[in-house]
Amino acid sequence: MTRRKRRSKLIPSELLVHKVSEFALSKKAGDIHILDVRQQTTITDFFIICSGSTDIHVEAILDAILEGLEPETKPWHVEGRGAFYWVLIDYVDVVVHIFQQEARDFYQLERLWADAEMEVIEDKPEAFSNNTSNN
Repeated sequence: MTRRKRRSKLIPSELLVHKVSEFALSKKAGDIHILDVRQQTTITDFFIICSGSTDIHVEAILDAILEGLEPETKPWHVEGRGAFYWVLIDYVDVVVHIFQQEARDFYQLERLWADAEMEVIEDKPEAFSNNTSNN
């Protein structure tokens, strides 16, 4: 009996970029920016840039993204796992940059790609629900 390889489902880059943002937000990533670089380069469609406060926080954001997207999709490449100062996750059409703030301030990727259309992702407070009954 031959085993068939299970192919992972392909997620369109527009959907993938927002799924990644949601997983980053779930671990309280800060200052999340989505840069649409389709008009500037052919290497990728989107960059996601976000910040973690410490190496442990950066690692938690990385793990949330990787685990959240499996088994649906897996990255082509991950860099920076050793120090967690700047981690890059390459999904080919979407490249995720998770920085500690000092590294983000130094490299200034938003400035480098200033011509790109940018979307800022903010954590929306959950809607207030009144669960008390007036009996």
